[in-house]
Amino acid sequence: MVVVIAAEAPVGVALNTAALLGVALGDHHEDVVGPDTEDASGNPHTGMCAHPIPVLRATAEQLHDLRAQAAARDGVTVHDMHQIAQRARTYEQMSATLSGTKAEDVEYLGVGLYGPRAAVDSLTGALALYR
Repeated sequence: MVVVIAAEAPVGVALNTAALLGVALGDHHEDVVGPDTEDASGNPHTGMCAHPIPVLRATAEQLHDLRAQAAARDGVTVHDMHQIAQRARTYEQMSATLSGTKAEDVEYLGVGLYGPRAAVDSLTGALALYR
């Protein structure tokens, strides 16, 4: 599992993108969130991600290519965040706008990938950590 954020995105947009992709990963993959736990005092703590999620960065062009390559890989699930979603006021507005936008015209702010480690690593291994 990895999240890749557009290097050009302002910090607030980058953080929002990472959060939204994290929610999508957790919702679509039941083994991502671990069980609830408690501390030594008996205080409950709800489950959190049971796996590390490296956050990487890529240019807009790299994101577009990465999404296409990942979508073509067996066993790799792609979650994406794009400018259309960022600008939309409702999910319905986003969906309607996206359905009228050609794939090559979608501007990605980030992608989340989930799948076999070798496949995900081969797609993202050359990307730098987001700093």
